[in-house]
Formats: sequence, C-alpha cells, structure tokens
Amino acid sequence: MTTARLERLAAGFLMASAGLTLFKLLPAQVCFGIAALLWLRIVPTDRRRLALPPFVWPLAGYAIWTILSAVFSIDPRASFIDLKQLVLFLMVPMTLRLAGGDRAATTLSVIIAFGAAAALVAVVQSQVLGFDSLANRPTGFLSHYMTYSGVIMLVLCAAVARLLFHSDQRAWPGVAIPALVVALAVTLTRNAYIGAGVAVVVLLALRNPKLLVAVPVLAALFFALAPDSIRARAFSVVDLEDESNRDRLQMLAMGVDMVRDNPAFGVGPEMVGRVYGQYLRPDPVHTYNPHLHNVPMQIAAERGLPALALWVAFVGVLVRDLVRQIRRGPARAIAAAGLGATVAMLAAGLFEYNFGDSEFLMLYLCLITLPFAARTSIATAQQPARQGPSAVEA
Repeated sequence: MTTARLERLAAGFLMASAGLTLFKLLPAQVCFGIAALLWLRIVPTDRRRLALPPFVWPLAGYAIWTILSAVFSIDPRASFIDLKQLVLFLMVPMTLRLAGGDRAATTLSVIIAFGAAAALVAVVQSQVLGFDSLANRPTGFLSHYMTYSGVIMLVLCAAVARLLFHSDQRAWPGVAIPALVVALAVTLTRNAYIGAGVAVVVLLALRNPKLLVAVPVLAALFFALAPDSIRARAFSVVDLEDESNRDRLQMLAMGVDMVRDNPAFGVGPEMVGRVYGQYLRPDPVHTYNPHLHNVPMQIAAERGLPALALWVAFVGVLVRDLVRQIRRGPARAIAAAGLGATVAMLAAGLFEYNFGDSEFLMLYLCLITLPFAARTSIATAQQPARQGPSAVEA
C-alpha cells in the first residue's frame, strides 16, 4: 500500500476516533489505536518535517511530571496503571500529521456531524424515555451524564465558532446548534452550561464586540423557553445551600490541605480518592469522591504544584497562539473552534475534572491541534522544510 493510501486510511480512522468519543469510548479507542499504528508506519519513511505547536512542550513537561508523581505516589503501582491515559496525548502529533490542509476542516465537520447525531439521542432520551430528572439524566450512549455533557459542550463551541468565523459554510452548523443546545440543556449539568456560555461570549467578542448585545437577548430567550427544571438548575449555581455547591467548596478546602502536605509531587495519580477520608471537613456532604471536581485543584493535589504550573503554561501558550491565528489566519474558524473548546474546558473545569475524562480529552486534544495542522500544512506547501531544531517529525 502506498504512503498516500496509508495516510488517507489513517486520517479516516483518526476522524472516526474523534467522532466516536461522542458515542462510546471503546470503539473510539480502537479507531485511535488503528490510526496510531498506521501513523507509526508512515512516520519513519515520511520526508515531510512538521514543526510541533509550541503548546506541545509544556504539555510534554506536564506528562513527564505526571510520571514523576507516580514514582513518588503513596501507591506507585496503582498510579502507574493510571498513566495509560497519557497515551492519548499522541492525539496531538497524529492530528498534526494526518489532518493537515483541507482535512482539518473536514475533521471539524465530521466532529460536528457526530455531535449533532449524539445530541438527538439525548433529545429522545429526555422526551420519550423519561430521562428528565437529576436522578435520571440523558447520557447518550456514554457511561455518565458528566462525560456526555462535556463532549456535547465541546462540539457546541466548535459549531458556534464555525458559524461565526466561516461565512461560506454557515448552513450546517446552523442546523446542528439547536440540537446541541437542547441536548446540553436536558443534561441538567451546570458546569457544561457555564463552560458553553462563557465560550460563546468570548467567541462573540472576538468576532465582533458589537455582537455582545445579543448575549442578554439569548439569555432571556433561554430562560423564557426552558422548562422549569432547567431554569431551576441554572439558577442553583449561585445557591450556597445547594448540596453539590457545598460539596465542591469542601473539596476545594480539602484540596488545599492535600497540596500543603504534598506540594512537589502530590499524592499521586488516582490517589485522591484513596486519601479523601483523611481530609474530610466537619459535616461532610460526601465521605468519598474519586476526584476534586476542579481541574487546577485536582492537578495540584494529585501531581503537585510544578505539574499545575506546566499545565497553566500549556493553556497560556495555546490560548496565545489560537488568538493570533483567529486574528491573522489562516483557518480562523478552526482556530476559533479550538479556542472555544479551551475556554469551555477552563470554565467548566472549575466545577468538574473534565481534563481527566478520556472521551473529553481525546476530543479536546484533536480540536486544539486542528488549527495548527491546517496552518502547518499550508506553510509546508509554500516553502521547503527547514532543517533545524524546530523542525521535528510529527
């Protein structure tokens, strides 16, 4: 099989992997694994030399410090088993190499299409099958409503970005967005509401600050049209007597104590649940949680303050470069999708450990790499590959 055919096949499996994160983890991982094997077959004979995005270096540092935190974990064996999730970071170089040029836009379209289909599943679950309460929320075909709402949130942000920044192709995201909004609403998941809301505001401001006048109108329409259960759930965000709000405040205080006791390497990957009972506050809402429902706090408690610093550097470098690409091009809509996903991840991540969810992480890493894949492919086509320390195989 020729390299070109291998590349097309690998790109197809990569797109399928990203899209299937919205339906089921196992088939998504199978497609990811096949794409990885094909990518590894291509790389040794590949004459193209692609510069990795700058955000890769702090992300790699974060991965290395994670390994160190497992070495110094209170249970290294269990922590090392959890490190298998680091394999998903290969989504970055794989997307860079396999989804370059026009494939970046195609991959984004595939993700939005899968997202729209997954959204319809939640609509049927809520309206027909009785998934309409906090005790029984729509999950699509995924295992948990938090995971489902997280990936739907990412696709919604990508669709809004496509609508705002790609004037020639607005029909498809315009059709998908209503289904995604309804699906997100019926999950009754507040962190996803916040993440999507903040991301949409940021995207509107970047497209044209005058568009911000639409924000109160959209909010008013949402609260006017939404059922009472959804309105009540949204307003409960500011209710300090709400049980889950109190639980999160307690977890923040517990996380501070964990960091104070283990500042350099944390308690170790997958160990927060193991030590949770040692840090309980008076009158705890729950006596056990596997994680702290806050991305920065979870990273600091689990992997140490240096890991948190590296993660913050990763986000900072990524946001800087995405904003630059939105302003100067190329592929502004794809860059806006990556930025929207990042803003949503950050805002929702203050209330949920979404960065540790495999489905969410696979889709997120794909979305943030697509802008660089499109840009790198264009640059590679326009000039010879440079020989130097910044040119590395991807």
